[in-house]
Amino acid sequence: MENIEKRDKSDNDGNSDNILKGNLAELKFKDWLDKHNIPYFYIKQDMETFSSALKNSFSGKRPDFMILLPNFGFIFVDVKNRAINQKYKTYPLDSYETKKYSSVQRRFNLHIWYVLSNENFDYKTWLWIPVSKVLESGIPQFISSKSKEDFYAVPPEEFIQIADSDSIDRLFSKGL
Repeated sequence: MENIEKRDKSDNDGNSDNILKGNLAELKFKDWLDKHNIPYFYIKQDMETFSSALKNSFSGKRPDFMILLPNFGFIFVDVKNRAINQKYKTYPLDSYETKKYSSVQRRFNLHIWYVLSNENFDYKTWLWIPVSKVLESGIPQFISSKSKEDFYAVPPEEFIQIADSDSIDRLFSKGL
């Protein structure tokens, strides 16, 4: 996978299929950024590239990209391969990770977003949501019966949907 290295992401429970799908989502997102000529930095995920102070702040959780937006600045993006839970019609987002990102956002005055897609969308539709919205909108928190981990169940209408043919300007039309 060009420019996106294979890595173990803690939110994938070590399942190699989930890791590969996560890497594929990142690669497809990178392709989308390149197609739309959006400047970005890919954040290498090994711990050697982070200062000890940053390691403490992020506690091993860190976004995948820093996207530069004209007249705004930048946002950090954590790309997720997530499918909708067919029974509950929601997308799961890890509670611990969301709270860590929220803490980092407040401490350093940053903007961190989740961006989700999956093979059902053929990675041509991206669902965007700021970490702060996950926490502030009263989205219910549950415990997974499989992993026993806390997660937020986010309904599709909470996301900003951007199709392959859309511009990132849709983020601004919905309000940052």
